Amino acid sequence: MPLPCYIGDEVTAAGYRLAGANVDVPSPGKGAEALTAARANASIVLIAAGIAARIPPRELAAARASLAPLTLVVPDLRDESQLPDLAIRLRAQLGLEDKR
Repeated sequence: MPLPCYIGDEVTAAGYRLAGANVDVPSPGKGAEALTAARANASIVLIAAGIAARIPPRELAAARASLAPLTLVVPDLRDESQLPDLAIRLRAQLGLEDKR
């Protein structure tokens, strides 16, 4: 059975490695290649938000839309790249307003 794969910084990768995941710490500009390789070999791909922000949007969107393997963007250690707020996005898509 293929293992999960984490793509991101060295420190967070060490934790995922201890948990049994394969990890990849790509050099600058090599995030897209790391994503392609991980998608070919992993059961689930977790990619740090900082790395995901530097991958071409179409390529990242295609990976996230695919169900096999499931590809998720997770917060990165430095928290430099913010994840989109899912609740705000859903309310906007549904035409609902926050009444708070």
